[in-house]
Amino acid sequence: MAADATTASSAAPAAARLSFVDRFLAVWILLAMAAGLGLGRLVPGLGDALAKVTVTGVSLPIALGLLVMMYPVLAKVRYDRLDTVTRDRRLLVSSLVLNWVLGPAVMFALAWLLLPDLPEYRTGLIIVGLARCIAMVIIWNDLARGHREAAAVLVALNSVFQVIAFSALGWFYLTVLPGRLGLEQTGLDISVWEIARSVLIFLGIPLVAGFLTRRLGERAKGRAWYETKFIPRIGPFALYGLLFTIVVLFALQGDAITSQPMDVARIALPLLVYFAVMWAGSMALGKAMGLDYPRSTTLAFTAAGNNFELAIAVAIATFGASSGQALAGVVGPLIEVPVLIGLVHVALAARRHFPQPTAMTAEHAPAQEGSAHV
Repeated sequence: MAADATTASSAAPAAARLSFVDRFLAVWILLAMAAGLGLGRLVPGLGDALAKVTVTGVSLPIALGLLVMMYPVLAKVRYDRLDTVTRDRRLLVSSLVLNWVLGPAVMFALAWLLLPDLPEYRTGLIIVGLARCIAMVIIWNDLARGHREAAAVLVALNSVFQVIAFSALGWFYLTVLPGRLGLEQTGLDISVWEIARSVLIFLGIPLVAGFLTRRLGERAKGRAWYETKFIPRIGPFALYGLLFTIVVLFALQGDAITSQPMDVARIALPLLVYFAVMWAGSMALGKAMGLDYPRSTTLAFTAAGNNFELAIAVAIATFGASSGQALAGVVGPLIEVPVLIGLVHVALAARRHFPQPTAMTAEHAPAQEGSAHV
């Protein structure tokens, strides 16, 4: 009976299982992008004012928005059940290969193939490809009914590798590999501590806050109260944080984006191809390995997303705020946000074609009905 109910639920139209807010999330995001671009264009000095105070090279308002965005989702994670993910070697190994071997290589190839005459933008895109997502992927995964515990583990794993491997991979893809292929070489000067500090702030703070909130909340009131009363109250703040971050981000760079539309279009093309290839390829790999829908979805979104805040900070610190490399980093979320919210709907529509969670794993995945409560 439970299996029949799950199948029936999966067969229902994806949009019907979303709340009004979640169903039109793409509209809210597009409106936030438009509002940010308009503010950045119409209010003189707004970008400079927003950029005056920074956290690890990221505007303070953006940093606050990211923290508010991530906390509610990480507070939903059942941390006592992470062992069900860490035992899944297929998921962990495939995620590492997709994120740290295939992802940077695909972006390197696309950047050189599609931007051979624009070295600054090309370098910026390669940096974007090296920065694996540790923030917004939590939102996309939750909206698409991915596996929350798996997302927490994979994001933490990416964070560790980001600290260890980012500088080395930057040296390899910007200096060593181009030199071996007879292409133009570029240097990248970024310390391990700067990357570690970014990870500690943008992942460490909301992760610790989410863990402590669940631990203390369940101890005081019990799990039933925590998940039926408390989580619905804080859930909407993830959406508010997301929209606020988007408004500020695009207000900060609105003039740069709107004043160079052709350059933005050139940068957008390899990004579009990259997101499509990485997401579709990862979903197909998950299905081929026999992963259920929640885990395949988590694998796909963690592989396709990028850490734009780190990429922008590195580009600005190394090449300057007005550089082409920085513009390429800024265009990243301009393309990533609407594309990945679109892929959320594609994933929900494709759910019926994937194995359904077993009785053991179903309780670890987000609820199948109702709002995603982003």
